[in-house]
Amino acid sequence: MIATGSTSAKVRELQARLAQLHLFSQSPTGYYGTVTQHSVSDFQERHGLAITGRVTQDTWTKLRSLTHAPTHKELYPVAPPKPAGKLDPRCMTGRAMCVSKTIRTLSWVVDGKVRATMDVRFGSQYTPTREGLFHVTFKSRDHVSTLYNTAMPYAMFFSGGQAVHYSSDFAARGYAGASHGCVNVRDKAAVSALFDQVKVGDKVVVYW
Repeated sequence: MIATGSTSAKVRELQARLAQLHLFSQSPTGYYGTVTQHSVSDFQERHGLAITGRVTQDTWTKLRSLTHAPTHKELYPVAPPKPAGKLDPRCMTGRAMCVSKTIRTLSWVVDGKVRATMDVRFGSQYTPTREGLFHVTFKSRDHVSTLYNTAMPYAMFFSGGQAVHYSSDFAARGYAGASHGCVNVRDKAAVSALFDQVKVGDKVVVYW
């Protein structure tokens, strides 16, 4: 049985099979969060199975009978490039992580050219992400927050304890949650590649 909180190749296959039936609209992550749970419940309801949100043997057998073995492309789809939107003028020179709160994206911009764009989320009204022009003060690949005791992989700090970093919670729950003020990225491969390119001293522009 596969249930909420699991992380495995089997979960990725589950998500890809649900996507074939248009019941899972995100790219497979391998993490069984609330989005996957709701997709499984929807599948169970449609096919007269006990609605548990967990993958029992009956659910798995039925799903396999209605889908084909996922291809590599279905398991690891390449995300289409996202429009960067209107960049803040401060992003147009040098090297900058350009973070738009309006369209909830981070664009990595080098000498005015967008090299990558990814989805981001921010802090809640109680722990807002600060806006303004900042610079990367230090990087920590396997950081763990001492304040909240939570993992902050690929952390790039720019304002006190606020950083750009990968968030498994964002990957699982999307915009249903919020950070404690950091800029969360849900695409692990994208933020890993970004971490390798960003240098201490590079600009971070957070704006509306």
